[in-house]
Amino acid sequence: MVTFFSSSGDRRWPVMEGAKNSSFKGFILIGLSDHPHLEMIFFVLMLFSYMFILVGNLTIILISRLDVRLHTPMYFFLSNLASVDLAITTSIVPQMLFNLSGADKTISYAGCVTQLYVFLWLGATEAMVLLVMAFDRYVAVCRPLHYMTIMNPRICCQLASTAWLAGLGNSLIQSTFTLQLPFCGHQEVNSFLCEVPSLIKSACGNTNLNEAVLNGICAFFTAVPLSIILISYGYIARAVLKIPSAEGRKKAFNTCGSHLTVVFLFYGSAIYAYLLPSKSSSQDQGKFMTLFYSVVTAMVNPLIYTLRNKEVKGALRKVLGKWRKEW
Repeated sequence: MVTFFSSSGDRRWPVMEGAKNSSFKGFILIGLSDHPHLEMIFFVLMLFSYMFILVGNLTIILISRLDVRLHTPMYFFLSNLASVDLAITTSIVPQMLFNLSGADKTISYAGCVTQLYVFLWLGATEAMVLLVMAFDRYVAVCRPLHYMTIMNPRICCQLASTAWLAGLGNSLIQSTFTLQLPFCGHQEVNSFLCEVPSLIKSACGNTNLNEAVLNGICAFFTAVPLSIILISYGYIARAVLKIPSAEGRKKAFNTCGSHLTVVFLFYGSAIYAYLLPSKSSSQDQGKFMTLFYSVVTAMVNPLIYTLRNKEVKGALRKVLGKWRKEW
Protein backbone atom coordinates (compact mmCIF):
# COMPACT_ATOMS: atom_id res chain seq x y z
CA MET A 1 0.00 0.00 0.00
CA VAL A 2 1.22 3.49 -0.81
CA THR A 3 0.15 6.98 0.20
CA PHE A 4 -0.26 9.71 -2.39
CA PHE A 5 0.38 13.38 -1.89
CA SER A 6 -1.23 16.32 -3.63
CA SER A 7 0.91 18.87 -5.42
CA SER A 8 0.74 21.06 -2.33
CA GLY A 9 2.20 18.32 -0.18
CA ASP A 10 -1.03 17.43 1.63
CA ARG A 11 -1.45 13.81 2.55
CA ARG A 12 -4.02 12.01 0.47
CA TRP A 13 -5.98 8.86 1.08
CA PRO A 14 -4.01 5.61 1.12
CA VAL A 15 -4.87 3.32 -1.79
CA MET A 16 -3.96 -0.18 -2.78
CA GLU A 17 -0.62 -0.64 -4.53
CA GLY A 18 -2.34 -2.43 -7.41
CA ALA A 19 -4.40 0.63 -8.17
CA LYS A 20 -1.38 2.39 -9.65
CA ASN A 21 0.00 -0.46 -11.73
CA SER A 22 -0.69 -0.87 -15.43
CA SER A 23 -3.02 -3.85 -14.97
CA PHE A 24 -5.55 -1.90 -12.92
CA LYS A 25 -8.53 -0.84 -15.04
CA GLY A 26 -10.46 1.62 -12.97
CA PHE A 27 -10.27 4.82 -10.97
CA ILE A 28 -9.24 6.02 -7.52
CA LEU A 29 -11.92 8.07 -5.79
CA ILE A 30 -10.25 10.70 -3.59
CA GLY A 31 -13.43 11.05 -1.54
CA LEU A 32 -14.95 13.92 0.38
CA SER A 33 -11.78 15.11 2.06
CA ASP A 34 -7.99 14.81 1.93
CA HIS A 35 -7.89 14.14 5.68
CA PRO A 36 -7.90 10.39 6.49
CA HIS A 37 -8.71 10.90 10.17
CA LEU A 38 -12.21 12.08 9.14
CA GLU A 39 -12.86 8.78 7.37
CA MET A 40 -14.72 7.05 10.20
CA ILE A 41 -16.86 10.13 10.92
CA PHE A 42 -17.96 10.30 7.29
CA PHE A 43 -18.63 6.54 7.28
CA VAL A 44 -20.95 6.75 10.30
CA LEU A 45 -22.76 9.81 8.95
CA MET A 46 -23.28 8.24 5.52
CA LEU A 47 -24.43 4.93 7.00
CA PHE A 48 -27.08 6.54 9.20
CA SER A 49 -28.12 8.90 6.39
CA TYR A 50 -28.57 5.99 3.99
CA MET A 51 -30.61 4.01 6.52
CA PHE A 52 -32.85 7.03 7.09
CA ILE A 53 -33.25 7.53 3.32
CA LEU A 54 -34.28 3.90 2.88
CA VAL A 55 -36.81 3.99 5.70
CA GLY A 56 -38.22 7.43 4.89
CA ASN A 57 -38.66 7.03 1.15
CA LEU A 58 -39.88 3.43 1.35
CA THR A 59 -42.47 4.61 3.88
CA ILE A 60 -43.77 7.25 1.44
CA ILE A 61 -43.97 4.71 -1.40
CA LEU A 62 -45.74 2.10 0.76
CA ILE A 63 -48.34 4.35 2.36
CA SER A 64 -49.09 5.95 -1.03
CA ARG A 65 -49.98 2.49 -2.29
CA LEU A 66 -51.66 1.07 0.82
CA ASP A 67 -53.95 4.00 1.68
CA VAL A 68 -56.74 4.49 -0.87
CA ARG A 69 -57.09 8.16 0.13
CA LEU A 70 -53.60 8.78 -1.25
CA HIS A 71 -54.37 7.34 -4.69
CA THR A 72 -54.22 10.80 -6.22
CA PRO A 73 -51.92 12.44 -8.82
CA MET A 74 -50.04 14.37 -6.13
CA TYR A 75 -49.01 11.24 -4.24
CA PHE A 76 -48.37 9.33 -7.45
CA PHE A 77 -45.71 11.89 -8.35
CA LEU A 78 -44.46 11.96 -4.76
CA SER A 79 -43.93 8.20 -4.98
CA ASN A 80 -41.94 8.76 -8.17
CA LEU A 81 -39.81 11.34 -6.37
CA ALA A 82 -39.20 8.95 -3.49
CA SER A 83 -38.26 6.19 -5.96
CA VAL A 84 -35.73 8.49 -7.64
CA ASP A 85 -34.23 9.44 -4.28
CA LEU A 86 -33.91 5.79 -3.28
CA ALA A 87 -32.25 4.84 -6.55
CA ILE A 88 -29.83 7.76 -6.79
CA THR A 89 -28.53 7.29 -3.24
CA THR A 90 -28.21 3.53 -3.79
CA SER A 91 -26.02 4.27 -6.82
CA ILE A 92 -23.71 6.42 -4.67
CA VAL A 93 -23.68 5.57 -0.96
CA PRO A 94 -22.79 1.82 -0.97
CA GLN A 95 -19.66 2.51 -3.03
CA MET A 96 -18.83 5.46 -0.78
CA LEU A 97 -19.22 3.29 2.33
CA PHE A 98 -16.96 0.65 0.79
CA ASN A 99 -14.25 3.22 0.06
CA LEU A 100 -14.57 4.75 3.53
CA SER A 101 -14.40 1.41 5.32
CA GLY A 102 -10.82 0.55 4.43
CA ALA A 103 -7.66 1.39 2.50
CA ASP A 104 -9.09 0.50 -0.91
CA LYS A 105 -10.39 3.70 -2.54
CA THR A 106 -10.77 2.25 -6.02
CA ILE A 107 -13.76 1.67 -8.27
CA SER A 108 -13.63 -0.61 -11.30
CA TYR A 109 -14.06 0.82 -14.78
CA ALA A 110 -17.37 -1.02 -15.19
CA GLY A 111 -18.53 0.23 -11.80
CA CYS A 112 -17.56 3.79 -12.70
CA VAL A 113 -19.41 3.61 -16.02
CA THR A 114 -22.51 2.18 -14.35
CA GLN A 115 -22.45 4.82 -11.62
CA LEU A 116 -22.00 7.58 -14.20
CA TYR A 117 -24.96 6.46 -16.31
CA VAL A 118 -27.27 5.90 -13.33
CA PHE A 119 -26.33 9.14 -11.54
CA LEU A 120 -26.87 11.26 -14.65
CA TRP A 121 -30.15 9.49 -15.42
CA LEU A 122 -31.64 9.87 -11.96
CA GLY A 123 -30.34 13.39 -11.31
CA ALA A 124 -32.06 14.75 -14.42
CA THR A 125 -35.15 12.63 -13.72
CA GLU A 126 -35.53 14.22 -10.29
CA ALA A 127 -35.34 17.69 -11.86
CA MET A 128 -38.13 16.76 -14.29
CA VAL A 129 -40.28 15.08 -11.62
CA LEU A 130 -40.16 18.28 -9.57
CA LEU A 131 -41.30 20.18 -12.67
CA VAL A 132 -44.19 17.75 -13.19
CA MET A 133 -45.18 18.11 -9.53
CA ALA A 134 -45.27 21.89 -9.98
CA PHE A 135 -47.61 21.44 -12.95
CA ASP A 136 -49.84 19.21 -10.83
CA ARG A 137 -50.03 21.88 -8.10
CA TYR A 138 -50.76 24.55 -10.72
CA VAL A 139 -53.70 22.60 -12.09
CA ALA A 140 -54.98 21.77 -8.58
CA VAL A 141 -54.97 25.40 -7.44
CA CYS A 142 -55.64 27.34 -10.64
CA ARG A 143 -57.96 24.86 -12.40
CA PRO A 144 -59.62 23.00 -9.49
CA LEU A 145 -62.87 22.22 -11.34
CA HIS A 146 -60.98 20.52 -14.17
CA TYR A 147 -58.28 18.92 -12.02
CA MET A 148 -59.40 15.28 -12.24
CA THR A 149 -60.12 15.65 -15.95
CA ILE A 150 -56.71 17.10 -16.76
CA MET A 151 -54.71 14.98 -14.32
CA ASN A 152 -56.29 11.66 -15.24
CA PRO A 153 -54.31 8.41 -14.74
CA ARG A 154 -53.21 8.25 -18.38
CA ILE A 155 -51.81 11.79 -18.35
CA CYS A 156 -50.09 11.18 -15.01
CA CYS A 157 -48.37 8.07 -16.34
CA GLN A 158 -47.33 9.93 -19.49
CA LEU A 159 -45.88 12.82 -17.50
CA ALA A 160 -43.97 10.48 -15.18
CA SER A 161 -42.68 8.44 -18.15
CA THR A 162 -41.56 11.63 -19.89
CA ALA A 163 -39.58 12.65 -16.80
CA TRP A 164 -37.81 9.27 -16.62
CA LEU A 165 -37.12 9.21 -20.38
CA ALA A 166 -35.78 12.77 -20.35
CA GLY A 167 -33.38 11.77 -17.59
CA LEU A 168 -32.29 8.72 -19.60
CA GLY A 169 -31.64 10.93 -22.63
CA ASN A 170 -29.45 13.20 -20.51
CA SER A 171 -27.51 10.19 -19.28
CA LEU A 172 -26.91 8.76 -22.73
CA ILE A 173 -25.68 12.07 -24.16
CA GLN A 174 -23.39 13.15 -21.32
CA SER A 175 -22.01 9.69 -20.57
CA THR A 176 -21.21 9.02 -24.22
CA PHE A 177 -19.27 12.28 -24.55
CA THR A 178 -17.47 11.80 -21.25
CA LEU A 179 -16.41 8.19 -21.81
CA GLN A 180 -14.82 9.08 -25.14
CA LEU A 181 -12.25 11.27 -23.37
CA PRO A 182 -8.65 9.98 -23.18
CA PHE A 183 -7.45 9.63 -19.59
CA CYS A 184 -3.82 8.85 -20.46
CA GLY A 185 -3.29 6.76 -17.34
CA HIS A 186 -4.75 9.40 -15.02
CA GLN A 187 -6.73 7.35 -12.51
CA GLU A 188 -7.39 9.75 -9.65
CA VAL A 189 -10.88 11.32 -9.58
CA ASN A 190 -11.18 14.16 -7.09
CA SER A 191 -14.68 13.23 -5.96
CA PHE A 192 -16.57 10.57 -4.03
CA LEU A 193 -18.29 9.29 -7.18
CA CYS A 194 -17.83 9.11 -10.93
CA GLU A 195 -19.41 12.36 -12.12
CA VAL A 196 -18.90 14.31 -15.31
CA PRO A 197 -17.05 17.40 -14.01
CA SER A 198 -14.50 15.34 -12.06
CA LEU A 199 -13.90 12.95 -14.96
CA ILE A 200 -13.41 15.88 -17.34
CA LYS A 201 -10.76 17.32 -15.01
CA SER A 202 -9.04 13.91 -14.90
CA ALA A 203 -8.91 13.64 -18.70
CA CYS A 204 -6.06 14.75 -20.92
CA GLY A 205 -6.44 16.55 -24.21
CA ASN A 206 -9.00 19.12 -25.32
CA THR A 207 -12.17 19.01 -23.19
CA ASN A 208 -13.83 22.19 -24.50
CA LEU A 209 -16.60 20.26 -26.28
CA ASN A 210 -17.34 18.20 -23.17
CA GLU A 211 -17.50 21.30 -21.01
CA ALA A 212 -19.85 22.98 -23.50
CA VAL A 213 -22.13 19.93 -23.56
CA LEU A 214 -22.07 19.74 -19.75
CA ASN A 215 -22.94 23.43 -19.34
CA GLY A 216 -25.66 23.33 -21.99
CA ILE A 217 -27.41 20.24 -20.67
CA CYS A 218 -27.09 21.30 -17.03
CA ALA A 219 -28.63 24.66 -17.91
CA PHE A 220 -31.49 22.88 -19.67
CA PHE A 221 -32.22 20.57 -16.73
CA THR A 222 -31.84 23.22 -14.03
CA ALA A 223 -32.39 26.80 -15.19
CA VAL A 224 -35.24 26.01 -17.62
CA PRO A 225 -37.35 23.81 -15.28
CA LEU A 226 -36.71 26.13 -12.34
CA SER A 227 -37.89 29.13 -14.35
CA ILE A 228 -41.08 27.31 -15.34
CA ILE A 229 -41.67 26.24 -11.73
CA LEU A 230 -41.26 29.78 -10.43
CA ILE A 231 -43.62 31.15 -13.09
CA SER A 232 -46.22 28.51 -12.23
CA TYR A 233 -45.93 29.39 -8.54
CA GLY A 234 -46.49 33.01 -9.40
CA TYR A 235 -49.88 32.02 -10.84
CA ILE A 236 -50.50 29.72 -7.86
CA ALA A 237 -49.79 32.51 -5.35
CA ARG A 238 -52.18 34.82 -7.17
CA ALA A 239 -54.91 32.16 -7.18
CA VAL A 240 -54.38 31.28 -3.50
CA LEU A 241 -54.70 34.92 -2.43
CA LYS A 242 -58.13 35.00 -4.07
CA ILE A 243 -59.43 32.11 -1.92
CA PRO A 244 -61.96 33.67 0.49
CA SER A 245 -61.42 31.17 3.30
CA ALA A 246 -58.37 31.66 5.52
CA GLU A 247 -58.30 27.92 6.20
CA GLY A 248 -58.37 27.22 2.46
CA ARG A 249 -55.47 29.60 1.85
CA LYS A 250 -53.47 28.01 4.66
CA LYS A 251 -54.03 24.49 3.32
CA ALA A 252 -53.03 25.52 -0.20
CA PHE A 253 -49.87 27.29 1.01
CA ASN A 254 -48.87 24.31 3.18
CA THR A 255 -49.28 21.85 0.32
CA CYS A 256 -47.38 24.02 -2.15
CA GLY A 257 -44.84 25.10 0.46
CA SER A 258 -43.54 21.55 0.93
CA HIS A 259 -42.89 21.17 -2.78
CA LEU A 260 -41.36 24.63 -3.11
CA THR A 261 -38.96 23.90 -0.22
CA VAL A 262 -37.76 20.72 -1.96
CA VAL A 263 -37.39 22.64 -5.23
CA PHE A 264 -35.11 25.26 -3.70
CA LEU A 265 -33.01 22.66 -1.87
CA PHE A 266 -32.47 20.56 -4.99
CA TYR A 267 -32.11 23.20 -7.67
CA GLY A 268 -30.12 25.59 -5.49
CA SER A 269 -27.42 23.04 -4.69
CA ALA A 270 -27.40 21.60 -8.24
CA ILE A 271 -26.93 25.04 -9.83
CA TYR A 272 -24.15 25.86 -7.35
CA ALA A 273 -22.39 22.56 -8.10
CA TYR A 274 -22.67 22.56 -11.90
CA LEU A 275 -23.43 26.00 -13.32
CA LEU A 276 -21.42 28.43 -11.21
CA PRO A 277 -17.85 29.06 -12.44
CA SER A 278 -15.39 26.63 -10.86
CA LYS A 279 -13.13 29.50 -9.79
CA SER A 280 -15.84 30.91 -7.57
CA SER A 281 -15.85 27.86 -5.31
CA SER A 282 -13.29 25.35 -4.09
CA GLN A 283 -13.35 21.69 -5.07
CA ASP A 284 -14.40 20.75 -1.52
CA GLN A 285 -17.40 23.09 -1.79
CA GLY A 286 -18.33 21.55 -5.13
CA LYS A 287 -18.17 18.05 -3.65
CA PHE A 288 -20.28 19.15 -0.70
CA MET A 289 -22.94 20.59 -3.01
CA THR A 290 -23.00 17.40 -5.06
CA LEU A 291 -23.44 15.43 -1.85
CA PHE A 292 -26.14 17.86 -0.73
CA TYR A 293 -28.41 17.60 -3.76
CA SER A 294 -27.88 13.86 -4.26
CA VAL A 295 -27.94 12.55 -0.67
CA VAL A 296 -29.00 15.24 1.80
CA THR A 297 -32.12 16.24 -0.17
CA ALA A 298 -33.11 12.56 -0.43
CA MET A 299 -32.92 12.41 3.37
CA VAL A 300 -34.78 15.69 3.94
CA ASN A 301 -37.61 15.11 1.44
CA PRO A 302 -39.49 12.51 3.53
CA LEU A 303 -39.32 14.80 6.56
CA ILE A 304 -40.71 17.74 4.61
CA TYR A 305 -43.58 15.76 3.12
CA THR A 306 -44.52 13.97 6.34
CA LEU A 307 -44.11 16.68 8.97
CA ARG A 308 -45.97 19.27 6.88
CA ASN A 309 -48.67 16.95 5.51
CA LYS A 310 -51.64 15.87 7.65
CA GLU A 311 -52.81 13.34 5.04
CA VAL A 312 -49.49 11.50 5.03
CA LYS A 313 -49.29 11.50 8.85
CA GLY A 314 -52.87 10.25 9.07
CA ALA A 315 -52.23 7.49 6.54
CA LEU A 316 -49.07 6.47 8.39
CA ARG A 317 -50.91 6.24 11.72
CA LYS A 318 -53.66 4.21 10.04
CA VAL A 319 -51.21 1.72 8.49
CA LEU A 320 -49.19 1.37 11.71
CA GLY A 321 -52.39 0.88 13.74
CA LYS A 322 -53.57 -1.82 11.35
CA TRP A 323 -50.23 -3.65 11.56
CA ARG A 324 -50.26 -3.51 15.36
CA LYS A 325 -53.71 -5.13 15.45
CA GLU A 326 -52.60 -7.86 13.08
CA TRP A 327 -49.56 -8.65 15.23
